[in-house]
Amino acid sequence: MNSRALLLLPAALTIAALSACTPAPGAAPSTPPESGDGHGAIAGAAEVAEPPLGLLSLDAEGNAAVLDLLSDETADLGATAAPPAALVSDGRYGFVTTAEGVEVIDSGRWSWDHGDHFHYYLAEPGILGTVAGEGPVTVTSGALSTAGTTGVFFAGSGEAVLLDNKALSEGRIEELLRVETGADAGLVAPVGDGALVTEGDALVYHDDDGSPAGTPVECVDPAGAITTRVGLVVGCADGAVLATWQNGELATERIPYPAEASDRALSFDGRKGRPTVASVAGTTGFWLLDSRERTWTLVSTERPLARVVAVDDAEGHVVAIDVDGRVVVYLADGGTLVGATEPILAEGGSASSLVVDEQRAYVSDPGAGLVHEIDYADGARIARSLETPTAPTFVTEVGR
Repeated sequence: MNSRALLLLPAALTIAALSACTPAPGAAPSTPPESGDGHGAIAGAAEVAEPPLGLLSLDAEGNAAVLDLLSDETADLGATAAPPAALVSDGRYGFVTTAEGVEVIDSGRWSWDHGDHFHYYLAEPGILGTVAGEGPVTVTSGALSTAGTTGVFFAGSGEAVLLDNKALSEGRIEELLRVETGADAGLVAPVGDGALVTEGDALVYHDDDGSPAGTPVECVDPAGAITTRVGLVVGCADGAVLATWQNGELATERIPYPAEASDRALSFDGRKGRPTVASVAGTTGFWLLDSRERTWTLVSTERPLARVVAVDDAEGHVVAIDVDGRVVVYLADGGTLVGATEPILAEGGSASSLVVDEQRAYVSDPGAGLVHEIDYADGARIARSLETPTAPTFVTEVGR
Protein backbone atom coordinates (compact mmCIF):
# COMPACT_ATOMS: atom_id res chain seq x y z
CA MET A 1 0.00 0.00 0.00
CA ASN A 2 1.48 3.39 -1.02
CA SER A 3 1.83 6.40 1.26
CA ARG A 4 -1.18 8.11 -0.32
CA ALA A 5 -3.36 5.15 0.61
CA LEU A 6 -2.06 5.14 4.17
CA LEU A 7 -2.89 8.81 4.53
CA LEU A 8 -6.45 8.12 3.44
CA LEU A 9 -7.10 5.20 5.81
CA PRO A 10 -8.66 7.44 8.47
CA ALA A 11 -11.10 8.75 5.86
CA ALA A 12 -11.99 5.19 4.91
CA LEU A 13 -12.74 4.29 8.52
CA THR A 14 -14.86 7.40 8.92
CA ILE A 15 -16.95 6.62 5.88
CA ALA A 16 -17.42 3.04 6.99
CA ALA A 17 -18.83 4.33 10.24
CA LEU A 18 -21.20 6.54 8.26
CA SER A 19 -22.53 3.78 6.04
CA ALA A 20 -26.00 4.25 7.47
CA CYS A 21 -25.82 7.86 6.24
CA THR A 22 -26.17 9.45 9.64
CA PRO A 23 -24.11 12.38 10.94
CA ALA A 24 -21.12 11.57 13.10
CA PRO A 25 -21.65 12.31 16.80
CA GLY A 26 -20.92 15.95 17.50
CA ALA A 27 -20.77 16.87 13.81
CA ALA A 28 -21.95 20.38 13.07
CA PRO A 29 -25.15 20.39 11.02
CA SER A 30 -24.65 21.43 7.44
CA THR A 31 -26.75 21.76 4.34
CA PRO A 32 -25.55 20.03 1.15
CA PRO A 33 -24.72 22.50 -1.61
CA GLU A 34 -27.33 20.94 -3.87
CA SER A 35 -30.06 18.38 -3.52
CA GLY A 36 -30.01 15.10 -5.38
CA ASP A 37 -31.71 11.74 -5.14
CA GLY A 38 -29.91 8.57 -4.10
CA HIS A 39 -26.90 10.22 -2.43
CA GLY A 40 -25.12 10.34 -5.77
CA ALA A 41 -25.63 6.67 -6.64
CA ILE A 42 -26.40 5.59 -10.20
CA ALA A 43 -27.20 2.20 -11.70
CA GLY A 44 -24.08 0.05 -12.03
CA ALA A 45 -21.91 2.17 -9.73
CA ALA A 46 -20.23 0.72 -6.64
CA GLU A 47 -20.05 2.74 -3.43
CA VAL A 48 -16.56 2.65 -1.97
CA ALA A 49 -15.16 3.60 1.43
CA GLU A 50 -12.72 6.35 0.44
CA PRO A 51 -12.30 8.95 -2.28
CA PRO A 52 -11.50 7.10 -5.55
CA LEU A 53 -8.81 9.59 -6.54
CA GLY A 54 -7.15 9.33 -9.91
CA LEU A 55 -5.37 11.32 -12.61
CA LEU A 56 -7.14 11.72 -15.94
CA SER A 57 -4.52 12.37 -18.61
CA LEU A 58 -4.60 13.07 -22.33
CA ASP A 59 -1.73 13.21 -24.77
CA ALA A 60 -1.49 15.60 -27.71
CA GLU A 61 -3.43 13.22 -29.98
CA GLY A 62 -6.31 12.83 -27.50
CA ASN A 63 -5.54 9.38 -26.12
CA ALA A 64 -7.11 9.34 -22.65
CA ALA A 65 -6.45 7.21 -19.57
CA VAL A 66 -6.85 7.21 -15.79
CA LEU A 67 -4.17 6.41 -13.21
CA ASP A 68 -5.55 5.28 -9.83
CA LEU A 69 -3.68 7.23 -7.14
CA LEU A 70 -4.17 4.52 -4.50
CA SER A 71 -3.53 1.29 -6.40
CA ASP A 72 -1.44 2.61 -9.33
CA GLU A 73 -3.74 0.68 -11.68
CA THR A 74 -4.48 2.25 -15.06
CA ALA A 75 -7.48 2.30 -17.38
CA ASP A 76 -7.37 3.13 -21.10
CA LEU A 77 -10.39 5.24 -22.13
CA GLY A 78 -9.78 5.44 -25.87
CA ALA A 79 -9.25 8.65 -27.82
CA THR A 80 -11.16 11.86 -28.36
CA ALA A 81 -12.60 12.46 -31.82
CA ALA A 82 -10.26 15.43 -32.36
CA PRO A 83 -6.97 16.52 -30.75
CA PRO A 84 -7.41 18.34 -27.42
CA ALA A 85 -6.69 22.04 -26.91
CA ALA A 86 -7.65 22.31 -23.22
CA LEU A 87 -9.00 20.25 -20.33
CA VAL A 88 -11.04 21.23 -17.28
CA SER A 89 -12.87 19.06 -14.78
CA ASP A 90 -15.52 19.21 -12.07
CA GLY A 91 -13.86 16.32 -10.22
CA ARG A 92 -15.58 13.60 -12.26
CA TYR A 93 -15.97 14.63 -15.89
CA GLY A 94 -13.23 15.87 -18.15
CA PHE A 95 -14.42 18.62 -20.51
CA VAL A 96 -12.01 18.61 -23.44
CA THR A 97 -11.89 21.53 -25.86
CA THR A 98 -11.38 20.40 -29.47
CA ALA A 99 -11.95 21.86 -32.92
CA GLU A 100 -15.38 20.21 -32.85
CA GLY A 101 -16.55 21.66 -29.52
CA VAL A 102 -16.31 20.08 -26.07
CA GLU A 103 -15.82 16.34 -25.73
CA VAL A 104 -17.01 14.93 -22.41
CA ILE A 105 -15.07 12.15 -20.67
CA ASP A 106 -16.61 10.36 -17.69
CA SER A 107 -13.82 9.17 -15.39
CA GLY A 108 -16.30 6.96 -13.52
CA ARG A 109 -15.04 8.41 -10.19
CA TRP A 110 -16.88 10.87 -8.00
CA SER A 111 -17.63 12.12 -4.51
CA TRP A 112 -21.14 13.13 -3.42
CA ASP A 113 -21.34 15.89 -0.83
CA HIS A 114 -23.94 15.17 1.84
CA GLY A 115 -23.14 18.20 3.95
CA ASP A 116 -21.53 16.64 7.02
CA HIS A 117 -20.05 13.63 5.20
CA PHE A 118 -19.47 12.25 1.71
CA HIS A 119 -20.36 9.22 -0.39
CA TYR A 120 -17.82 7.85 -2.91
CA TYR A 121 -18.47 5.92 -6.11
CA LEU A 122 -16.77 4.01 -8.88
CA ALA A 123 -18.36 3.21 -12.24
CA GLU A 124 -17.29 2.28 -15.75
CA PRO A 125 -15.39 5.19 -17.36
CA GLY A 126 -15.76 6.22 -20.97
CA ILE A 127 -15.95 8.98 -23.56
CA LEU A 128 -19.54 10.23 -23.81
CA GLY A 129 -19.43 12.35 -26.96
CA THR A 130 -19.17 15.97 -28.11
CA VAL A 131 -21.12 19.14 -27.40
CA ALA A 132 -20.90 21.06 -30.68
CA GLY A 133 -19.57 24.61 -30.63
CA GLU A 134 -16.79 26.87 -31.86
CA GLY A 135 -13.85 28.68 -30.32
CA PRO A 136 -12.35 28.84 -26.84
CA VAL A 137 -14.57 27.29 -24.17
CA THR A 138 -15.47 28.39 -20.65
CA VAL A 139 -16.92 25.64 -18.43
CA THR A 140 -18.69 26.36 -15.12
CA SER A 141 -19.65 23.35 -13.01
CA GLY A 142 -22.25 22.88 -10.33
CA ALA A 143 -21.69 21.22 -6.97
CA LEU A 144 -22.64 17.61 -7.82
CA SER A 145 -21.85 15.41 -10.80
CA THR A 146 -25.09 13.38 -10.70
CA ALA A 147 -27.51 16.29 -10.17
CA GLY A 148 -27.80 19.87 -11.31
CA THR A 149 -26.12 21.21 -14.42
CA THR A 150 -22.89 22.27 -16.12
CA GLY A 151 -22.53 25.45 -18.18
CA VAL A 152 -20.48 25.60 -21.40
CA PHE A 153 -19.87 28.90 -23.22
CA PHE A 154 -18.36 28.87 -26.74
CA ALA A 155 -16.55 32.14 -27.47
CA GLY A 156 -16.29 31.44 -31.20
CA SER A 157 -19.99 30.87 -31.81
CA GLY A 158 -21.28 32.92 -28.85
CA GLU A 159 -23.43 30.04 -27.63
CA ALA A 160 -24.30 29.36 -24.01
CA VAL A 161 -25.17 25.71 -23.38
CA LEU A 162 -26.47 24.10 -20.19
CA LEU A 163 -25.91 20.35 -19.77
CA ASP A 164 -27.95 18.00 -17.57
CA ASN A 165 -25.60 16.32 -15.05
CA LYS A 166 -28.03 13.48 -14.30
CA ALA A 167 -28.03 12.57 -17.98
CA LEU A 168 -24.21 12.78 -18.08
CA SER A 169 -24.02 10.39 -15.11
CA GLU A 170 -26.12 7.92 -17.11
CA GLY A 171 -23.91 8.20 -20.19
CA ARG A 172 -25.99 10.71 -22.20
CA ILE A 173 -25.35 14.28 -23.31
CA GLU A 174 -28.55 16.31 -22.96
CA GLU A 175 -28.73 20.07 -23.51
CA LEU A 176 -31.29 21.83 -21.31
CA LEU A 177 -30.74 25.12 -23.09
CA ARG A 178 -28.68 26.66 -25.88
CA VAL A 179 -28.74 30.45 -26.07
CA GLU A 180 -27.31 32.41 -29.01
CA THR A 181 -25.76 35.41 -27.23
CA GLY A 182 -23.88 36.89 -30.19
CA ALA A 183 -20.97 37.68 -27.85
CA ASP A 184 -17.36 36.63 -28.30
CA ALA A 185 -16.83 36.32 -24.52
CA GLY A 186 -19.11 35.27 -21.71
CA LEU A 187 -20.21 32.49 -19.43
CA VAL A 188 -23.18 30.38 -18.48
CA ALA A 189 -23.17 29.49 -14.78
CA PRO A 190 -25.49 26.96 -13.09
CA VAL A 191 -27.69 28.06 -10.20
CA GLY A 192 -30.93 26.51 -8.99
CA ASP A 193 -32.96 24.98 -11.83
CA GLY A 194 -31.30 27.05 -14.53
CA ALA A 195 -28.32 29.30 -15.12
CA LEU A 196 -27.07 32.87 -15.24
CA VAL A 197 -26.02 33.85 -18.77
CA THR A 198 -23.93 36.93 -19.51
CA GLU A 199 -25.58 39.47 -21.79
CA GLY A 200 -23.47 42.62 -22.07
CA ASP A 201 -22.94 44.07 -18.61
CA ALA A 202 -25.68 41.98 -17.04
CA LEU A 203 -26.40 38.46 -15.83
CA VAL A 204 -29.73 37.11 -17.08
CA TYR A 205 -31.33 34.11 -15.40
CA HIS A 206 -32.66 31.43 -17.75
CA ASP A 207 -34.94 28.60 -16.65
CA ASP A 208 -33.97 25.07 -17.64
CA ASP A 209 -36.30 25.41 -20.66
CA GLY A 210 -34.16 28.31 -21.91
CA SER A 211 -36.61 31.10 -21.10
CA PRO A 212 -35.27 34.32 -19.50
CA ALA A 213 -36.83 34.94 -16.09
CA GLY A 214 -36.66 37.74 -13.54
CA THR A 215 -34.76 41.01 -13.60
CA PRO A 216 -31.23 41.11 -15.09
CA VAL A 217 -28.47 41.51 -12.50
CA GLU A 218 -25.92 44.25 -13.22
CA CYS A 219 -22.36 42.95 -13.62
CA VAL A 220 -20.01 45.18 -15.59
CA ASP A 221 -17.43 43.22 -17.60
CA PRO A 222 -18.28 39.77 -16.18
CA ALA A 223 -15.36 37.31 -16.05
CA GLY A 224 -14.81 34.23 -13.96
CA ALA A 225 -17.39 32.06 -12.22
CA ILE A 226 -17.22 29.26 -9.66
CA THR A 227 -19.63 27.29 -7.49
CA THR A 228 -18.68 27.44 -3.81
CA ARG A 229 -20.11 25.89 -0.68
CA VAL A 230 -22.34 28.94 -0.34
CA GLY A 231 -23.47 29.57 -3.89
CA LEU A 232 -22.41 30.72 -7.33
CA VAL A 233 -19.77 33.47 -7.56
CA VAL A 234 -19.45 35.58 -10.73
CA GLY A 235 -16.65 38.12 -11.07
CA CYS A 236 -17.48 41.71 -12.11
CA ALA A 237 -15.39 44.86 -12.61
CA ASP A 238 -16.35 46.18 -9.16
CA GLY A 239 -16.30 42.90 -7.21
CA ALA A 240 -18.48 39.82 -7.42
CA VAL A 241 -22.10 38.73 -7.53
CA LEU A 242 -23.07 35.89 -5.20
CA ALA A 243 -26.12 33.99 -6.45
CA THR A 244 -28.03 31.45 -4.35
CA TRP A 245 -31.24 29.50 -4.79
CA GLN A 246 -33.64 30.08 -1.90
CA ASN A 247 -37.17 28.68 -1.64
CA GLY A 248 -37.34 28.08 -5.37
CA GLU A 249 -36.16 31.57 -6.30
CA LEU A 250 -32.91 33.23 -7.33
CA ALA A 251 -31.33 35.54 -4.75
CA THR A 252 -28.29 37.71 -5.52
CA GLU A 253 -26.06 40.05 -3.56
CA ARG A 254 -22.94 42.06 -4.34
CA ILE A 255 -19.53 41.61 -2.73
CA PRO A 256 -17.64 44.83 -3.63
CA TYR A 257 -13.87 45.10 -3.73
CA PRO A 258 -12.12 47.02 -0.95
CA ALA A 259 -11.71 50.71 -1.76
CA GLU A 260 -7.97 50.37 -2.47
CA ALA A 261 -8.35 47.56 -5.01
CA SER A 262 -6.70 47.97 -8.41
CA ASP A 263 -6.13 44.60 -10.14
CA ARG A 264 -9.39 42.67 -10.37
CA ALA A 265 -10.01 38.92 -10.31
CA LEU A 266 -10.53 37.41 -13.75
CA SER A 267 -10.96 33.76 -12.74
CA PHE A 268 -11.42 31.80 -9.53
CA ASP A 269 -10.19 28.46 -8.25
CA GLY A 270 -10.42 26.54 -5.00
CA ARG A 271 -10.84 23.12 -3.48
CA LYS A 272 -14.22 21.75 -4.46
CA GLY A 273 -17.02 22.36 -1.98
CA ARG A 274 -15.27 25.06 0.06
CA PRO A 275 -16.46 28.66 0.60
CA THR A 276 -13.14 30.45 -0.03
CA VAL A 277 -11.67 30.75 -3.53
CA ALA A 278 -8.60 32.48 -4.94
CA SER A 279 -7.67 34.50 -8.00
CA VAL A 280 -4.49 36.01 -9.40
CA ALA A 281 -4.40 39.78 -8.75
CA GLY A 282 -2.42 41.11 -11.72
CA THR A 283 1.29 41.14 -10.84
CA THR A 284 0.60 42.06 -7.21
CA GLY A 285 -0.27 38.70 -5.67
CA PHE A 286 -3.65 37.05 -5.18
CA TRP A 287 -7.17 37.68 -4.01
CA LEU A 288 -9.03 35.50 -1.54
CA LEU A 289 -12.81 35.71 -1.70
CA ASP A 290 -14.66 34.23 1.28
CA SER A 291 -18.19 33.69 -0.04
CA ARG A 292 -19.47 32.82 3.43
CA GLU A 293 -18.19 36.01 5.08
CA ARG A 294 -18.65 38.08 1.89
CA THR A 295 -15.12 39.48 2.11
CA TRP A 296 -12.14 40.04 -0.19
CA THR A 297 -8.52 39.83 1.02
CA LEU A 298 -5.59 40.96 -1.12
CA VAL A 299 -2.33 39.11 -0.41
CA SER A 300 0.90 40.48 -1.88
CA THR A 301 3.58 38.09 -3.14
CA GLU A 302 7.26 38.56 -3.95
CA ARG A 303 6.86 37.15 -7.47
CA PRO A 304 3.87 37.46 -9.81
CA LEU A 305 1.69 34.34 -10.04
CA ALA A 306 0.45 32.41 -13.06
CA ARG A 307 -2.24 30.46 -11.16
CA VAL A 308 -3.51 30.20 -7.61
CA VAL A 309 -5.87 27.78 -5.81
CA ALA A 310 -7.33 28.15 -2.31
CA VAL A 311 -7.25 24.92 -0.31
CA ASP A 312 -9.40 26.52 2.43
CA ASP A 313 -8.34 24.01 5.07
CA ALA A 314 -7.88 24.64 8.81
CA GLU A 315 -4.36 26.04 8.24
CA GLY A 316 -5.47 28.24 5.32
CA HIS A 317 -3.09 26.89 2.68
CA VAL A 318 -3.05 28.57 -0.72
CA VAL A 319 -1.18 26.79 -3.53
CA ALA A 320 0.11 28.69 -6.56
CA ILE A 321 2.47 28.55 -9.52
CA ASP A 322 4.65 31.60 -9.92
CA VAL A 323 6.06 33.07 -13.12
CA ASP A 324 9.30 31.13 -12.61
CA GLY A 325 7.44 27.80 -12.79
CA ARG A 326 7.72 27.03 -9.07
CA VAL A 327 4.90 25.56 -6.99
CA VAL A 328 4.64 27.88 -4.00
CA VAL A 329 2.52 27.60 -0.84
CA TYR A 330 1.24 30.47 1.27
CA LEU A 331 -0.88 30.82 4.36
CA ALA A 332 -4.05 32.83 3.87
CA ASP A 333 -3.62 34.61 7.18
CA GLY A 334 -0.83 37.09 6.52
CA GLY A 335 0.31 35.60 3.23
CA THR A 336 3.39 33.90 4.69
CA LEU A 337 5.36 31.84 2.16
CA VAL A 338 5.73 28.40 3.76
CA GLY A 339 7.21 26.38 0.90
CA ALA A 340 8.40 26.39 -2.70
CA THR A 341 9.70 23.83 -5.17
CA GLU A 342 12.46 24.34 -7.68
CA PRO A 343 11.12 25.50 -11.08
CA ILE A 344 9.31 22.44 -12.43
CA LEU A 345 7.37 23.99 -15.31
CA ALA A 346 10.33 25.50 -17.15
CA GLU A 347 10.14 22.98 -20.01
CA GLY A 348 6.72 23.76 -21.43
CA GLY A 349 4.51 22.87 -18.47
CA SER A 350 1.18 24.59 -18.06
CA ALA A 351 -0.01 26.27 -14.89
CA SER A 352 -3.54 25.25 -15.86
CA SER A 353 -2.85 21.69 -14.72
CA LEU A 354 -2.63 22.68 -11.03
CA VAL A 355 -5.38 21.07 -8.93
CA VAL A 356 -5.71 20.45 -5.20
CA ASP A 357 -7.57 18.05 -2.93
CA GLU A 358 -7.77 17.72 0.83
CA GLN A 359 -4.16 16.56 1.21
CA ARG A 360 -2.22 17.03 -2.02
CA ALA A 361 -1.73 19.23 -5.05
CA TYR A 362 -0.94 17.94 -8.55
CA VAL A 363 0.80 19.69 -11.41
CA SER A 364 1.86 18.33 -14.77
CA ASP A 365 5.40 18.56 -16.11
CA PRO A 366 5.02 17.42 -19.75
CA GLY A 367 8.67 18.12 -20.53
CA ALA A 368 9.66 15.41 -18.06
CA GLY A 369 6.60 13.25 -18.82
CA LEU A 370 5.55 13.38 -15.15
CA VAL A 371 2.86 14.64 -12.82
CA HIS A 372 4.21 15.88 -9.49
CA GLU A 373 2.27 15.20 -6.31
CA ILE A 374 2.91 18.06 -3.87
CA ASP A 375 2.46 17.81 -0.09
CA TYR A 376 1.52 21.45 0.41
CA ALA A 377 1.26 21.05 4.19
CA ASP A 378 4.91 19.99 4.33
CA GLY A 379 6.70 22.92 2.74
CA ALA A 380 5.69 22.11 -0.86
CA ARG A 381 7.53 18.79 -0.68
CA ILE A 382 7.30 16.69 -3.84
CA ALA A 383 5.84 13.48 -2.41
CA ARG A 384 5.80 11.54 -5.69
CA SER A 385 6.52 12.07 -9.36
CA LEU A 386 4.05 9.94 -11.29
CA GLU A 387 4.12 8.50 -14.79
CA THR A 388 0.67 8.62 -16.34
CA PRO A 389 -0.54 6.00 -18.88
CA THR A 390 -0.53 8.65 -21.61
CA ALA A 391 1.85 11.56 -22.02
CA PRO A 392 0.57 14.21 -19.54
CA THR A 393 -0.07 16.94 -22.09
CA PHE A 394 -3.33 17.62 -20.24
CA VAL A 395 -4.00 16.32 -16.72
CA THR A 396 -6.57 16.76 -13.98
CA GLU A 397 -7.47 14.96 -10.77
CA VAL A 398 -10.75 13.04 -10.65
CA GLY A 399 -12.68 11.36 -7.84
CA ARG A 400 -12.80 14.58 -5.83
